[in-house]
Amino acid sequence: MMTNLQAFRDPTIARELMDAIARLAEGKNVNLMEVCGTHTVSIARYGFRSAMPEGVHLLSGPGCPVCVTPNRSIDTMIALARVPDAIVTTFGDMIRVPGSSTTLGAEKAAGADVRVVYSPLDALKIARENPSRPVIFLGVGFETTAPAVAATILTAEAEGLTNYYVYSAHKRTPPAIEAIVNDPETNVHGFILPGHVSTITGLAPYQVLADRYHVPGVVAGFEPVDILSAVARLLAQIDEGVARIGNAYSRGVDEKGNVAAQRVSDQVFEACDSEWRGLGMIPASGSAIREEHAAHDAARAFSPDVEPTVEPRGCRCGDVLRGIIAPDKCPLFGRACTAESPVGPCMVSSEGSCAAYYRYQEHSR
Repeated sequence: MMTNLQAFRDPTIARELMDAIARLAEGKNVNLMEVCGTHTVSIARYGFRSAMPEGVHLLSGPGCPVCVTPNRSIDTMIALARVPDAIVTTFGDMIRVPGSSTTLGAEKAAGADVRVVYSPLDALKIARENPSRPVIFLGVGFETTAPAVAATILTAEAEGLTNYYVYSAHKRTPPAIEAIVNDPETNVHGFILPGHVSTITGLAPYQVLADRYHVPGVVAGFEPVDILSAVARLLAQIDEGVARIGNAYSRGVDEKGNVAAQRVSDQVFEACDSEWRGLGMIPASGSAIREEHAAHDAARAFSPDVEPTVEPRGCRCGDVLRGIIAPDKCPLFGRACTAESPVGPCMVSSEGSCAAYYRYQEHSR
């Protein structure tokens, strides 16, 4: 007997779904956008972009948290690495992301104490082990990572750790999706909604897509059958002229999401206007540390001197994140900008659209 996971990789089911997609695609010209970096990688790995019938286009959107972090925030992180005696902790992808003039990796090479961690709990441990030094965790991510970061702040308060700080660059996904819908340069007919984020948020935050904009969305998992099922469901809705929020990942996502994680996150963070690379300032799309936890807010504690922001010349990462162009249409792609020598964050992050195109040798049609 097949395990559940094997069923979601079953080639027979996948072929049946591809046949259904081909039938539903007849006579259509449809753009479907995924807004999850893991989906971007899965779609590239399985070759689904090129396997879609003519008229069905899979676009990559703002689903990579490293990629959507704007240069101003990157420059602020680099400035924090220059705080005297500070230990800056971050996830590995952030080390290589170019700021206006340098990277965290270059600062580390120049003597700054920048450490890669795999969890914010690792940063908290470093703070315990170095009570005389400020330890700053660079909080980058969507709703999936925010609860764990919030929990470390609550733990630090409970333990009386006064040297633990967080720089919050966390983003909230639904407002960005709504911004894409309202962007006059985009033309998205349906959304493959993020699986990881939705395990936390549930389905309700996406309902505005269907109710206000008449645009369907389907939450998907990350296996071939998950993704193809979401595409088929979106095309079926478009064919019927209806717009609903569906769930093709019921083994991981339910209607309400993870209420306990939401509660912890909301205890520490509050919604704020936030800048996204390519999308600009989006209302209520960021997570700021609440006033009652301000003692652990790195931005308030240190007010670092941030250099003037300069965008990388020729890089069109912002347009890739909006779905305006495919990565291989950027003039730097595969030439000046490669995985070995990235110009923009979309080529740095393992979840970046450009990195996925480059790794799996995808080409837009």
